[in-house]
Amino acid sequence: MANPLQVLTIIGARPQIIKAAAISHAVRTVFQGRIAETLLHTGQHYDSNMSQVFFDELGIPRADIDLGVGSGAHGVQTARMIEGVEKELQSGKYDAVLLYGDTNSTLAGAVAAAKLHIPVAHVEAGLRSFNKAMPEEVNRIVCDHCSTWLFCPTDTAVRNLVHEGFPAEINAPATANRPHVVASGDVMYDNSMRFAELAAQRSTLLKEVALQPGGFILATVHRDHNTDDAARINAIFGALLDMHRTHRLPIVLPVHPRTRKMMGILLEGGLQRAIAAEPGFHLLPPVGFLDMIALERGAKLVITDSGGVQKEAYFFGKPAVVLRPETEWVELVEQGQAVLADADPATIARAAADFLSHGVPRCPPIFGDGHAAEAICMHLLGR
Repeated sequence: MANPLQVLTIIGARPQIIKAAAISHAVRTVFQGRIAETLLHTGQHYDSNMSQVFFDELGIPRADIDLGVGSGAHGVQTARMIEGVEKELQSGKYDAVLLYGDTNSTLAGAVAAAKLHIPVAHVEAGLRSFNKAMPEEVNRIVCDHCSTWLFCPTDTAVRNLVHEGFPAEINAPATANRPHVVASGDVMYDNSMRFAELAAQRSTLLKEVALQPGGFILATVHRDHNTDDAARINAIFGALLDMHRTHRLPIVLPVHPRTRKMMGILLEGGLQRAIAAEPGFHLLPPVGFLDMIALERGAKLVITDSGGVQKEAYFFGKPAVVLRPETEWVELVEQGQAVLADADPATIARAAADFLSHGVPRCPPIFGDGHAAEAICMHLLGR
């Protein structure tokens, strides 16, 4: 029997833990003996409430290597991660490096592997917001151009890469100079389908907060563009408070640690007191993946600046108001399921009122068939 393909999977933030769950599950089941995975956590974002619960809930093995980098300026943080990843890769044991999404961990893994001529597989390749002021946009572009395999979650992502000059045809083995662009589907769709029923069985959050399915608004705000700007954070939270008062629906907001910190610093005192005085405005600690699925499935409307939450809302047929001026998930806007509202209170209010009155258009499948992880593993094996 041939030796298994040795893959180093690099993660550094909780969305990557979730994405890695799908492929790690496939490696340990369908591809056992053919692919061997080593899991490296950079420590880019690590908090027991934000990360460990995801390892526990999703059944992902504990990371084999933890660099413990922690937070810091982009350059310092990325340099420390490159150093740690490079040291591990110099062991010579790995056939490929598997990367997810668009974080500094993704960038560090791509640069370290490419410099050592180790093939890079990028899951969630080809996404473009066309806004290079976003660090994520720079990270994903650099990673794509360092990759040997580019696993695209949607047809739009494939087209983006073809427009940038990547070859459209796969007629030779994948190399860094002749990479394979693959319409694999989305591993997050795999996970959402796989864990939806488990969430229904295990999550008690709706009951604990006294929420009725279809009777509340779910909100998430975490991007520094929104949290670290006084005008934007006040506009967003003011819009959420007005929405609660207008539509008399509970607002449920799991609060990212940075968001909670900046709320205390930047939110106007009157707005802070008004939110605290509203019993139907629920500011929760960060929640695990199963609780988040339960909230997404139970919400009547989702308001978010998260790319992952935008998609999950779509998976469950929920309308989304996006607190950004653009999105890499352009298909959601094209389908009418999502509206770009940025931090403009009038646009947020108008989009929310329209969705709450008329619901959401039909959400056709655009993220694959729920078997993206298996497709990715097959391509890594050259099948």
